[in-house]
Amino acid sequence: MHIVVMGVAGTGKTSVGEELAEELGCEFVEGDSLHPRRNIEKMENGIPLTDEDRWPWLQAIAEMVAVRDHEGTSTVVTCSALKRKYRDILRDAAPTFFVHLDAPFEVLEARMQQRTKHFMPASLLRSQVDTLEPLDDDEAGEVVDVSPALDVVVEEAVNAVRTHYTE
Repeated sequence: MHIVVMGVAGTGKTSVGEELAEELGCEFVEGDSLHPRRNIEKMENGIPLTDEDRWPWLQAIAEMVAVRDHEGTSTVVTCSALKRKYRDILRDAAPTFFVHLDAPFEVLEARMQQRTKHFMPASLLRSQVDTLEPLDDDEAGEVVDVSPALDVVVEEAVNAVRTHYTE
């Protein structure tokens, strides 16, 4: 199984993804670690990424998932996956379930303003929200509200994944 924990900045993709991977016995991959340095520098400088910036990153994630799929290794990967065409690239690598983390803008903005160890400034949140295309009905996935405590969010995500893979 391959799960992409998606959503805009500030939703807790890493925290949820790590816990989800542990709970499901999957390999965890921090998608941000596959960004080209140029992308990181743009975001650090408050410059939103373009589709052209994202293609190499998405391709790197897709290639990694395809290799793990061939090896028989299940993964949980963090990736904003803001647009359907981005998710299509990931889905083409291997069958994928998307856990879309979501919360009101104000909640996410407050979280981003409090964090200190991330290259993405809070000023880029609006551009991500404006770019986000929610999951379509034909996409395997579930929207999970990240307003509650982490353990509640992880439990909902685990239940969604298990339900999907046992149907």
